Amino acid sequence: MARSSDREVTADVHDVVPGSEIDISGVLGVQSVADVRAWLGRAIDAGVADLVLHLGDAEVSDATGLGVIVGAHHRARRAGRRLVIADASPRLERLLRATKLNRVIAGTHQDAAGINPMPA
Repeated sequence: MARSSDREVTADVHDVVPGSEIDISGVLGVQSVADVRAWLGRAIDAGVADLVLHLGDAEVSDATGLGVIVGAHHRARRAGRRLVIADASPRLERLLRATKLNRVIAGTHQDAAGINPMPA
């Protein structure tokens, strides 16, 4: 756990379904992404098909936090998998739209065919 002032800056990662579904809560930022990146890498290597990230209780605090999501997306694609963001907070959804990442990273706000990621 890293500390910034008196506030803990951590992210908690839990397997919902090992290799397929992960729940991330807490702060995704420069002080917490190393552990999250390693966990995501192991999950990508261990599974097949989509890797679903539940991020409803996660706060992306800086560009490093967003970068770990983008990095996991790229690693999943190289492994023949797809990263899907589930339960994104409204703030994260706005961030993904503002950076246009909603066009390349799948979200649970898709049509039935799974063609359109989160709405623009």
